[in-house]
Amino acid sequence: MTVQTKKMLKPLAGYILIEPAPKETKTASGIVLPESADEKPQEGKVLACGADSVEEGKTVKCPVKTGDKVVYKKWGGNEIKVDGKELLLIKFEDLMAVVTK
Repeated sequence: MTVQTKKMLKPLAGYILIEPAPKETKTASGIVLPESADEKPQEGKVLACGADSVEEGKTVKCPVKTGDKVVYKKWGGNEIKVDGKELLLIKFEDLMAVVTK
């Protein structure tokens, strides 16, 4: 899905908007990886968090805040393009960890 707008997307309840970390193009030893070896990043920066969701009658608050670096499930979420940037919309439950310093 491609969205051409200068406005920021506001995720719906239960969703988080993430900017995935750039893909690695070299290994730590300097070997250049071919494009076919690229793996989807599983880490990114939270751009926006949707409202609390309600599951089985219980309120589920957004577990992260804007600016947090997070790790998420490899195949979780939906990829979208906004103003040429590839972003990801994922559900709260697809988050696995918050990266701390």
